[in-house]
Amino acid sequence: MRKNKLAIVGATGLVGQTILKVLEEKKLPIEDYTFFASSRSAGKKIKFLKNEYVVQELTPNSFDEEFTYAIFSAGATIAKDFAPIAASKGCIVIDNSSNFRMDTKVPLVVPEVNPEEINHHHGIIANPNCSTIQAVVALKPLDDAYHMKRVIYSTYQAVSGAGHKGVVDLESGIKSNSSYGYELQKFPVPIFNNCLPHIDSFLENGYTKEEEKMINETRKILKKPNLAITATTVRVPVLNSHSESINVEFEKDFELLELKETLRNSHGIVVKDAPEFDLYPTTLDTNGKDEVFVGRIRRDFSVKSGVNLWVVADNLRKGAASNAVQILEKLINC
Repeated sequence: MRKNKLAIVGATGLVGQTILKVLEEKKLPIEDYTFFASSRSAGKKIKFLKNEYVVQELTPNSFDEEFTYAIFSAGATIAKDFAPIAASKGCIVIDNSSNFRMDTKVPLVVPEVNPEEINHHHGIIANPNCSTIQAVVALKPLDDAYHMKRVIYSTYQAVSGAGHKGVVDLESGIKSNSSYGYELQKFPVPIFNNCLPHIDSFLENGYTKEEEKMINETRKILKKPNLAITATTVRVPVLNSHSESINVEFEKDFELLELKETLRNSHGIVVKDAPEFDLYPTTLDTNGKDEVFVGRIRRDFSVKSGVNLWVVADNLRKGAASNAVQILEKLINC
């Protein structure tokens, strides 16, 4: 029997390191691991599952070793160049970048939402955007029950979603207790003591790419191409875990207690909703966890059938690493 061999591309980055942590927790039946990164990180040593591995430089010949699976977390350019090479060698690729997400031949998967799409891959499976993942986990059971008509996203996204340089920008500001006096690595203006309504580049229509990702990916994952959605995404001075205010208008009416129970009974969701006791999800609740936390659940009285939700999740785990490993786990168990 062929042994399961897993390649991790981008093993030294924030998401790559989190993937390794999740894999250590999961203890999947993988017999062989290989870690790849750019030439800058090649030669570094990684301790994983009580063993020490040397990071290898990614090259066009890296997948000649006949890997069973690969998880890519090295950006869209690397994915575009190397994921097809891996897939052509019989390796199933799970890609964290935006490169393949809207490709009609590539499934875009959140295991709690559309696991059946995993079986439709042609060698590549796309991991959605971090902010989209947590949103659709909360929205899917409500859409099934009440049929969504319109969605309004307002996000409050942590700096870890911008990678190591984003974290450095915030930590530099904290260290100096100032928004000035240090060189910014990632953001166009200081993030310390600030909120930036600017994630990814701006488009001609005034939206950012991050906002466009949330809109288009939600439609694809939920198979609702005509769903009315709008989004405003904001970077906030928080190290980890994204928060989202989501306003939903349904076609069907609902009882609020029933809606809350629907969320409580849904896989991967933790309802924390007792405002009378000041209980609601925060980033501190979610760090290091794989569940999506939902609270501040209340009727929107401005429309006939609307609800407001506060949705929080660890963007490095459920928003990236854990979702990818969940896909891998389902592939192995197929």
